[in-house]
Amino acid sequence: MKLTSPAFQHNGVIPSKHTCDGKNIRPELVIADVPKEAASLVIIMEDPDVPEFVRKDRMWDHWVQFNIPPTTNRIPEEGKVPGVAGKNTNGKLGYQGPCPPDREHRYIFKLFALDKTLSLQEGSTKKEVEAAIQGHILAEAELIGRYERIKK
Repeated sequence: MKLTSPAFQHNGVIPSKHTCDGKNIRPELVIADVPKEAASLVIIMEDPDVPEFVRKDRMWDHWVQFNIPPTTNRIPEEGKVPGVAGKNTNGKLGYQGPCPPDREHRYIFKLFALDKTLSLQEGSTKKEVEAAIQGHILAEAELIGRYERIKK
């Protein structure tokens, strides 16, 4: 399975329009080679480089989306995302763009193909989604982008 974006290369810089310094819209994602037996997809975007003074666990969840139809091959920049929205660290549903407070951070987009749909409600957390997918992952893919705030 593959996860790519026309907005940036793997380990490349995420354009500012997808961040708090721009329009804060998600980058387009392209999904390929989903296993035929997949029942649903999950996307999680996280920042593992958060300073401890912001969060003790040093992790910020930017986007959680689950029960995406397995036939989905593209997530556009704008508009409704198929599936069910989970809650990000801000307590909101949907995408929250990069906004690192200190230096360049990595933003990891994780894609999971599952053998079932999840029996979770809208607004479920990343932790709840991760617990529910255990033992049901058929394939996974990862796309990493980097971003550092523009110094004014």
